[in-house]
Amino acid sequence: MISVCIPTYNGEKYIQKQLNSIMTQLANDDEVIISDDSSEDSTIDIIKDYSDNRIKLIEGCTFKNPIFNLENALKEAKGDFIFLADQDDIWLPDKVNTTLEKLTIYDIIVCNGHIVDENENIIHESYFKWKGSGAGFIKNLKKNSYLGCSLAFNRKILNYILPFPKKIAMHDIWIGMVVELIGKPYFIQKPLFLYRRHKNNFTAAIHKADHELTDNTLFYKIEYRVVMLIYLFSRYIKRKVCLK
Repeated sequence: MISVCIPTYNGEKYIQKQLNSIMTQLANDDEVIISDDSSEDSTIDIIKDYSDNRIKLIEGCTFKNPIFNLENALKEAKGDFIFLADQDDIWLPDKVNTTLEKLTIYDIIVCNGHIVDENENIIHESYFKWKGSGAGFIKNLKKNSYLGCSLAFNRKILNYILPFPKKIAMHDIWIGMVVELIGKPYFIQKPLFLYRRHKNNFTAAIHKADHELTDNTLFYKIEYRVVMLIYLFSRYIKRKVCLK
Protein backbone atom coordinates (compact mmCIF):
# COMPACT_ATOMS: atom_id res chain seq x y z
CA MET A 1 0.00 0.00 0.00
CA ILE A 2 1.19 3.50 -0.92
CA SER A 3 0.52 6.70 1.02
CA VAL A 4 1.11 9.97 -0.80
CA CYS A 5 1.42 12.89 1.63
CA ILE A 6 0.74 16.42 0.41
CA PRO A 7 0.79 19.62 2.47
CA THR A 8 -1.39 22.31 0.87
CA TYR A 9 -1.89 26.03 1.28
CA ASN A 10 -3.61 28.24 -1.30
CA GLY A 11 -2.80 25.78 -4.05
CA GLU A 12 -5.81 26.31 -6.32
CA LYS A 13 -3.73 27.17 -9.38
CA TYR A 14 -1.89 23.86 -9.66
CA ILE A 15 -3.38 21.27 -7.29
CA GLN A 16 -5.72 19.71 -9.85
CA LYS A 17 -2.96 18.92 -12.34
CA GLN A 18 -0.84 17.47 -9.58
CA LEU A 19 -3.62 15.27 -8.21
CA ASN A 20 -4.50 14.07 -11.71
CA SER A 21 -0.90 13.04 -12.31
CA ILE A 22 -0.82 11.13 -9.01
CA MET A 23 -4.22 9.42 -8.92
CA THR A 24 -3.78 7.64 -12.25
CA GLN A 25 -0.70 5.86 -10.87
CA LEU A 26 -2.26 4.56 -7.66
CA ALA A 27 -4.06 1.31 -6.93
CA ASN A 28 -7.52 1.12 -5.38
CA ASP A 29 -6.16 0.45 -1.89
CA ASP A 30 -3.61 3.29 -1.95
CA GLU A 31 -4.24 6.66 -0.30
CA VAL A 32 -3.49 10.35 -0.65
CA ILE A 33 -3.25 12.22 2.66
CA ILE A 34 -3.70 15.98 2.22
CA SER A 35 -3.15 18.30 5.16
CA ASP A 36 -4.43 21.79 4.39
CA ASP A 37 -3.00 24.70 6.36
CA SER A 38 -6.07 26.97 6.32
CA SER A 39 -6.17 27.76 2.60
CA GLU A 40 -8.08 30.92 1.76
CA ASP A 41 -8.70 30.11 -1.90
CA SER A 42 -10.59 27.26 -3.60
CA THR A 43 -8.01 24.54 -2.81
CA ILE A 44 -10.40 22.64 -0.52
CA ASP A 45 -13.27 22.77 -3.01
CA ILE A 46 -11.06 21.44 -5.82
CA ILE A 47 -9.92 18.52 -3.67
CA LYS A 48 -13.46 17.65 -2.53
CA ASP A 49 -14.70 17.67 -6.14
CA TYR A 50 -12.76 14.46 -6.75
CA SER A 51 -15.15 12.40 -4.56
CA ASP A 52 -12.45 9.73 -4.44
CA ASN A 53 -12.30 7.68 -1.24
CA ARG A 54 -8.55 7.29 -1.67
CA ILE A 55 -8.15 11.02 -0.92
CA LYS A 56 -8.19 11.83 2.78
CA LEU A 57 -8.37 15.55 3.47
CA ILE A 58 -7.42 17.08 6.82
CA GLU A 59 -8.98 20.54 7.10
CA GLY A 60 -8.78 23.40 9.55
CA CYS A 61 -5.07 23.16 10.33
CA THR A 62 -3.37 26.32 11.58
CA PHE A 63 0.31 25.45 11.51
CA LYS A 64 1.32 28.34 9.26
CA ASN A 65 4.34 26.21 8.56
CA PRO A 66 4.97 23.74 5.70
CA ILE A 67 7.20 21.52 7.84
CA PHE A 68 4.60 20.71 10.47
CA ASN A 69 1.78 20.67 7.93
CA LEU A 70 3.58 17.80 6.20
CA GLU A 71 4.24 16.12 9.52
CA ASN A 72 0.50 16.18 10.16
CA ALA A 73 -0.08 14.24 6.93
CA LEU A 74 2.70 11.76 7.71
CA LYS A 75 1.14 10.95 11.07
CA GLU A 76 -2.03 9.80 9.28
CA ALA A 77 -0.29 7.70 6.62
CA LYS A 78 -1.07 3.98 6.71
CA GLY A 79 0.96 2.80 3.73
CA ASP A 80 3.99 0.53 3.56
CA PHE A 81 5.61 3.06 1.25
CA ILE A 82 5.42 6.81 1.79
CA PHE A 83 5.66 9.25 -1.13
CA LEU A 84 5.97 13.01 -0.57
CA ALA A 85 4.49 15.50 -3.02
CA ASP A 86 4.08 19.26 -3.34
CA GLN A 87 0.82 20.84 -4.41
CA ASP A 88 2.26 22.49 -7.53
CA ASP A 89 4.39 19.82 -9.24
CA ILE A 90 3.44 17.14 -11.78
CA TRP A 91 4.35 13.45 -11.58
CA LEU A 92 5.45 11.83 -14.83
CA PRO A 93 3.61 8.59 -15.71
CA ASP A 94 6.25 6.09 -14.54
CA LYS A 95 7.16 7.74 -11.24
CA VAL A 96 5.42 5.30 -8.92
CA ASN A 97 6.46 2.05 -10.64
CA THR A 98 10.07 3.13 -11.11
CA THR A 99 10.35 4.25 -7.51
CA LEU A 100 8.73 1.11 -6.06
CA GLU A 101 11.28 -1.10 -7.82
CA LYS A 102 14.07 0.59 -5.88
CA LEU A 103 12.18 0.72 -2.58
CA THR A 104 12.45 -3.06 -2.33
CA ILE A 105 16.22 -2.59 -1.93
CA TYR A 106 16.76 0.87 -0.46
CA ASP A 107 15.27 2.77 2.48
CA ILE A 108 14.73 6.09 0.72
CA ILE A 109 14.51 7.05 -2.94
CA VAL A 110 15.28 10.50 -4.31
CA CYS A 111 13.81 11.09 -7.78
CA ASN A 112 15.35 13.42 -10.31
CA GLY A 113 13.08 15.93 -12.03
CA HIS A 114 12.88 18.55 -14.75
CA ILE A 115 12.79 22.07 -13.31
CA VAL A 116 9.95 23.99 -14.96
CA ASP A 117 8.45 27.45 -14.70
CA GLU A 118 4.84 28.20 -13.83
CA ASN A 119 3.80 27.39 -17.41
CA GLU A 120 5.66 24.05 -17.42
CA ASN A 121 8.45 25.26 -19.68
CA ILE A 122 11.65 23.42 -18.82
CA ILE A 123 14.25 25.67 -17.17
CA HIS A 124 16.73 22.89 -16.33
CA GLU A 125 16.63 19.34 -17.69
CA SER A 126 17.94 17.84 -14.46
CA TYR A 127 17.46 19.00 -10.88
CA PHE A 128 20.30 16.67 -9.87
CA LYS A 129 22.79 18.32 -12.23
CA TRP A 130 21.62 21.81 -11.25
CA LYS A 131 21.90 21.04 -7.53
CA GLY A 132 24.79 18.59 -7.60
CA SER A 133 22.62 15.94 -5.94
CA GLY A 134 23.94 12.69 -4.56
CA ALA A 135 24.28 10.51 -1.49
CA GLY A 136 26.73 11.02 1.36
CA PHE A 137 26.39 12.24 4.94
CA ILE A 138 29.16 14.87 4.79
CA LYS A 139 28.18 15.91 1.27
CA ASN A 140 24.60 16.64 2.30
CA LEU A 141 25.61 18.21 5.58
CA LYS A 142 27.64 20.72 3.55
CA LYS A 143 25.00 21.20 0.86
CA ASN A 144 21.61 19.52 1.06
CA SER A 145 20.48 17.74 -2.09
CA TYR A 146 17.39 16.02 -0.68
CA LEU A 147 14.32 17.65 -2.23
CA GLY A 148 11.16 16.93 -0.23
CA CYS A 149 8.75 16.53 -3.13
CA SER A 150 11.07 13.97 -4.76
CA LEU A 151 11.27 11.61 -1.78
CA ALA A 152 9.76 8.18 -1.17
CA PHE A 153 10.69 5.87 1.68
CA ASN A 154 9.80 2.69 3.54
CA ARG A 155 7.43 3.00 6.46
CA LYS A 156 10.09 2.05 9.01
CA ILE A 157 11.77 5.40 8.35
CA LEU A 158 8.87 7.09 10.16
CA ASN A 159 10.18 5.59 13.41
CA TYR A 160 13.25 7.79 13.08
CA ILE A 161 12.02 11.01 11.48
CA LEU A 162 8.85 11.57 13.56
CA PRO A 163 8.22 13.73 15.35
CA PHE A 164 10.04 16.48 13.46
CA PRO A 165 12.30 18.51 15.76
CA LYS A 166 11.03 22.05 16.30
CA LYS A 167 14.09 23.86 14.98
CA ILE A 168 15.03 22.05 11.77
CA ALA A 169 15.60 24.20 8.68
CA MET A 170 13.31 22.12 6.44
CA HIS A 171 11.78 18.66 6.54
CA ASP A 172 13.67 17.35 3.49
CA ILE A 173 17.06 18.16 5.04
CA TRP A 174 16.04 16.36 8.23
CA ILE A 175 14.67 13.27 6.48
CA GLY A 176 17.66 12.98 4.17
CA MET A 177 20.24 13.31 6.93
CA VAL A 178 18.43 10.80 9.16
CA VAL A 179 18.53 8.17 6.41
CA GLU A 180 22.16 9.01 5.59
CA LEU A 181 22.90 8.17 9.22
CA ILE A 182 20.90 4.97 9.64
CA GLY A 183 19.72 3.71 6.24
CA LYS A 184 20.39 3.24 2.54
CA PRO A 185 19.52 6.07 0.11
CA TYR A 186 19.30 5.81 -3.69
CA PHE A 187 19.17 8.62 -6.25
CA ILE A 188 17.25 7.81 -9.46
CA GLN A 189 18.89 9.76 -12.27
CA LYS A 190 15.93 9.57 -14.62
CA PRO A 191 13.59 12.61 -14.28
CA LEU A 192 10.28 11.37 -12.88
CA PHE A 193 8.43 14.61 -12.16
CA LEU A 194 8.17 18.26 -13.11
CA TYR A 195 9.48 20.43 -10.29
CA ARG A 196 7.67 23.73 -10.67
CA ARG A 197 9.35 26.93 -9.49
CA HIS A 198 7.37 30.15 -9.29
CA LYS A 199 7.15 33.32 -7.24
CA ASN A 200 4.83 31.80 -4.64
CA ASN A 201 6.83 28.62 -4.23
CA PHE A 202 8.11 28.41 -0.64
CA THR A 203 10.68 25.74 -1.43
CA ALA A 204 12.13 27.84 -4.25
CA ALA A 205 12.59 30.70 -1.82
CA ILE A 206 14.43 28.43 0.60
CA HIS A 207 16.81 27.24 -2.13
CA LYS A 208 17.42 30.81 -3.26
CA ALA A 209 18.30 31.82 0.27
CA ASP A 210 20.67 28.86 0.56
CA HIS A 211 22.84 30.32 -2.20
CA GLU A 212 23.10 33.82 -0.72
CA LEU A 213 26.24 34.30 1.35
CA THR A 214 25.49 37.30 3.53
CA ASP A 215 26.76 37.42 7.12
CA ASN A 216 23.31 36.54 8.43
CA THR A 217 22.78 33.53 6.15
CA LEU A 218 26.32 32.26 6.83
CA PHE A 219 25.63 32.34 10.57
CA TYR A 220 22.28 30.63 9.98
CA LYS A 221 23.89 27.89 7.87
CA ILE A 222 26.37 27.10 10.62
CA GLU A 223 23.76 27.27 13.36
CA TYR A 224 21.16 25.00 11.74
CA ARG A 225 23.78 22.37 10.90
CA VAL A 226 25.03 22.26 14.48
CA VAL A 227 21.47 22.04 15.80
CA MET A 228 20.60 19.33 13.28
CA LEU A 229 23.63 17.22 14.25
CA ILE A 230 22.54 17.38 17.88
CA TYR A 231 19.02 16.31 16.92
CA LEU A 232 20.31 13.53 14.64
CA PHE A 233 22.54 11.79 17.14
CA SER A 234 20.04 12.28 19.95
CA ARG A 235 17.30 10.65 17.85
CA TYR A 236 19.62 7.83 16.79
CA ILE A 237 20.58 7.00 20.37
CA LYS A 238 16.96 7.09 21.57
CA ARG A 239 15.66 4.79 18.85
CA LYS A 240 18.46 2.19 18.98
CA VAL A 241 16.90 0.37 16.05
CA CYS A 242 18.98 -1.16 13.29
CA LEU A 243 17.54 -0.98 9.78
CA LYS A 244 18.16 -4.10 7.74
